[in-house]
Amino acid sequence: MNDATQTPTTPRPIRVLVVDDHTLFRRGLAALLSTQPHLLVVGEAADASAAERLAAELQPQVVLLDNHLPGVSGVQALPALRAAAPGAQVLMLTMSESESDLGAALRGGACGYLLKTADNLELTQAIERAMRGVSSFSAEMAGKLASAFRQEAEVAAPPPPDPFASLSPREREILDFIARGDSNKQIARELGIAETTVKIHVQHLLRKLNLDSRVQAAVLVTQQRGSGSGSN
Repeated sequence: MNDATQTPTTPRPIRVLVVDDHTLFRRGLAALLSTQPHLLVVGEAADASAAERLAAELQPQVVLLDNHLPGVSGVQALPALRAAAPGAQVLMLTMSESESDLGAALRGGACGYLLKTADNLELTQAIERAMRGVSSFSAEMAGKLASAFRQEAEVAAPPPPDPFASLSPREREILDFIARGDSNKQIARELGIAETTVKIHVQHLLRKLNLDSRVQAAVLVTQQRGSGSGSN
């Protein structure tokens, strides 16, 4: 029996790609991260194109991505980066405190959003959390999350359907007269058409709107005008 002591396997360091167009900041950040034994900077890129190429070649586990890059911004580059390195988590590391940038980053699949004012401990902990699929946000941005989500919801929400979209121009015209309280005879006189023709149009528009009466039609028009849209 072998009594030799078993030593645990040393965990492999987290592979990090740094993307920033400011050379001094990028190299300084890479040097700072390299002092951590559990982190390994595998590459640096100054723009989105180089970042995508290196991501595909090096397959980093975490990408630190600035937003203000020349040409294609960081948030615009997110989909291509994530496609190039599907196993990577992307942490935004930027000076931008914009709620719209934050929302766009989240929509693009970023795992977190840190400001460049973050200290070494905050950054390394965010990288570690990213490896576990946990998001991180600078304190200054955490309070803007709700607003960013609201903005994204407003962008994503489709406009309400037009209940009158199925109506013909003539039916819409007659519907306006109904909302005004006119009878079929009055509508016929106004439009210069037969009263029986008006009656047929009314039957058709009620069926299309799934309504039972002229009163319901008039109420619907009033409601739509009150909400900022009309039958025209």
